[in-house]
Amino acid sequence: MRQLGPRDLAASAAALAACVALWWLASHAGWLSPVFLPSPEATARSLVEGLAAGELAAFTWSTLQRMLLGFGLASACGVALGCAVGLSSTLRAWIGPTLEFVRPLPASAVMPLAIALFGLSDGMVLAVVAFGSMWPVLLATVHGLAAVHERLHEVARALELSRAAFVLRIGLPNALPDIVAGMRVALTVSLIVSVVGEMIASQPGLGQAILLAARAFRASELFAGIALLGALGLASNALLALAERRLLAWQHPA
Repeated sequence: MRQLGPRDLAASAAALAACVALWWLASHAGWLSPVFLPSPEATARSLVEGLAAGELAAFTWSTLQRMLLGFGLASACGVALGCAVGLSSTLRAWIGPTLEFVRPLPASAVMPLAIALFGLSDGMVLAVVAFGSMWPVLLATVHGLAAVHERLHEVARALELSRAAFVLRIGLPNALPDIVAGMRVALTVSLIVSVVGEMIASQPGLGQAILLAARAFRASELFAGIALLGALGLASNALLALAERRLLAWQHPA
């Protein structure tokens, strides 16, 4: 992925400033009722007060923990299952149709089943987060291993490498760009599903905070929660992009 330069950052900052300016104009001109559209100042005030009181910080930490734990489980399961499916034609024939049947299911659609199995608990939310965010990693791993050049398979056979040695020394390094791209998608999915799960299961987190603020018509608190969610997604994606550049530095030698 191309690294953003000073011009790109300046353009992004200008676009953000234009959106905030339009928001300020809409709220102060009375285009919408303050009940539904608070001003940027009111939102910032609610954000600062919520963080200072510790409530919003605690909610943010709960959502972050849930997102990262679900993402970690999804990545581990997706890579492991992707390696098994990608390297075994027999396994692909056995479970391929099942995977294709389950893969399109939205994570929110399986929440009623997860509630029946785990109840309205944190474990239920975690299970659905892991389920929903596993698929991009699994499919990326399968695609990456399938794209390993046949010459590398010949080298592995000549060196008499075991299946596990082939995966660790040849398969995964070659599939790493695809896997990391899948993980970036999975990270976004894990945040989305965490918030939805918190709303449905009434678990502490930004999802619950936003839902309660909406029900009480506290628009500034609602917008503050949404702003925190955006910041959380931006920061997590930036950290993963940094890790991606470090892991794939061999692709672009200086």
